[in-house]
Amino acid sequence: MVERDFMKPGKSVALAEHAMVATSHPQATLAALDILRAGGNAVDAAIGAVALQGVIDPHMTGIGGDCFALYTPAGGAPVAVNGSGRAPAAATADHFRDKGMTSIPDGTVDAVTVPGAVDAWCRLSETYGRAGLDRILQPAIAAAETGFTITPRVALDWARYADRLAPYPASVAQFLPGGRAPVTGNRLANPALARTLRNIARAGREAFYEGEAVDDMLSVLNRLGGLHTAEDFAATAATVSPTISAPYRGYTLHECPPNGQGIAALIMARLLDGFDLADPSLSATDRIHILAEATKTAYRQRDAFVADPDAMTVTVGDLLDEARIAALRDRISMDRASDPADLDMPVHRDTVYVSVADGDGNVISLINSVFFAFGSGIYAPKAGVLFQNRGCGFSLEAGHPNEIGPSKRPFHTIIPAMLFKKDKPVLSFGVMGGQYQATGHAHFISEVIDRGFDIQMASDQPRSFFTEGAISLEPTIDDTVRAELEARGHRTRWADEPLGGCQAVRIDHERGVLWGASDHRKDGIALGY
Repeated sequence: MVERDFMKPGKSVALAEHAMVATSHPQATLAALDILRAGGNAVDAAIGAVALQGVIDPHMTGIGGDCFALYTPAGGAPVAVNGSGRAPAAATADHFRDKGMTSIPDGTVDAVTVPGAVDAWCRLSETYGRAGLDRILQPAIAAAETGFTITPRVALDWARYADRLAPYPASVAQFLPGGRAPVTGNRLANPALARTLRNIARAGREAFYEGEAVDDMLSVLNRLGGLHTAEDFAATAATVSPTISAPYRGYTLHECPPNGQGIAALIMARLLDGFDLADPSLSATDRIHILAEATKTAYRQRDAFVADPDAMTVTVGDLLDEARIAALRDRISMDRASDPADLDMPVHRDTVYVSVADGDGNVISLINSVFFAFGSGIYAPKAGVLFQNRGCGFSLEAGHPNEIGPSKRPFHTIIPAMLFKKDKPVLSFGVMGGQYQATGHAHFISEVIDRGFDIQMASDQPRSFFTEGAISLEPTIDDTVRAELEARGHRTRWADEPLGGCQAVRIDHERGVLWGASDHRKDGIALGY
C-alpha cells in the first residue's frame, strides 16, 4: 500500500475495530456514531445521519427528495433499495409537449416528482433496523427545532445557489433570512420540518404521505399548476431487489439496478478492466485520457438506454455483454480523443452520501438527494418540505425509454456502491456529484485497486470529468497535463468547483479493522470506535 507523505497537507485514513461511519458533514457522522454506541445498527445510523443532513444540508438533500441504498447484512447477500419517486399519474408527455416544452424546466413544479426518500427510510428501518424511527430521527428533530450552525462548504454552496430560491417567497423566508444566504457560523432552524419529522418518528410513512403534511404539499404544488394528487403520494413505495454487478480485477462491483446510472459505472469498470492501470509508466495524462474515453463510451450507452426498468428496451445483461464491452473498448485509442459526446442529462452536484459498517458485520451504502441545489426551489412551509426537481431527468423525446409518463420513475444519477471480494463486502462507498458519480466510482476503485492508495488517499487524488463536450480538470492538475490532453484532441476546462465528494468505509476482514474516508472537498469526517 502506498503511504501518504506526512510533509504535505492532507489527513490520515480513519481506523477502528467496532464500527465506522463516513459522511460529508461532521454532525451527521457524530449522530450516526451516537446511534451505534447506543445499540443501533448500521441501518439505524445511516438513516439518522442522512435525516440530519436533510436539516443541516437543505440545499443537498431532505425529505422532499429521493434515496437509494445498498445493504449487506452480516454474512448475507447485498440488496438494493430503490426509494426514487414517480411522476404524477396525470403526467403524460403530450401534456408537456402541448405546452410547447422540449424539456422539463428544472426550477418549476413540472420537475417535482413525488418524494421517495421517507418511504425508503421507513422500509429500511422496519425491515433491517434495530433502534426504531423514534430514536434515530431525534438528532434531525433537535437540529430543526432548536437550530444548527452553518459549516464552511455548506455556506459556500448556499450562497452560490441562493438565486434558485428567489422565485418562491416561502423558500426565501425560510432559507434566506433577511433576504440573504446565511454565512459560516450563522444558525438557522426549521420548526415546521421538526414537526413533520416528529410525526414520522411517531407514525412512520403515513405521517408524510397522508394527512396534514401531504395536504400542505399538495396545496403548494397544485397552486403552482402541479399535476400531483393525494393518490400519487399514497401510492409511493420503495422497492427491494437484487443488485447488479460486474467484475473488476478479481473483485465484484455492486450497484443498484436502473432507473439509476449504476449500470454506467459497471460499463466503465468493464472497459477499464482491459487496460493495465497498475502500470507505473502510465502518465497522469494517460490516466485522464483513458477515463475520459471510458466515460464517453459508457455515458452514450447510459443516455440511450437507461430509464425506468419497465420502459427499457435492453437488459442490464445486454449492456454488460462481454462481446459488446470488448467492441466498445476496442474503439478507445490511447493517442487520440474520440468525438465529443454532449450528455443529454442536466448537470447537477447536490447530493449527500453516507457509509456505515457496524460491529455485527452489517454494511450500508446510502445516498439521498434533491437533485439540483435546493431542488426545485419550491417549499411547503407548513410541512417544512423543500421539493426535489428530479423530473427534469425525464426526456420529452417521443419514444425515448426515459420519456416522461404516468407514474414513471425518471433516470437517476445518485448511486451508492459496494465492492466485494469473493462473497464478502470489502468496500462501501459513494462519490456524490450528479453526473460525475459513475465516473467517480470507476476512478475511485482504480485508485484503490490499481494504484494501491488507501481510501482517503484515493479520495484525495485530483479529479477530471468529461462532460458538456470537454474534460473538466480540477486545478490541482498540472498545466502540462492539460496541454498534453489538448494535443490528443481533447477540449479542456478548469473546474469552477470541486468534482464530487467521496465517502468510503473499507472492511479488512483478515485483521478485523475498519477504514474510513471522507472527502476533503466537503466538511465531513470519517470516525469509528
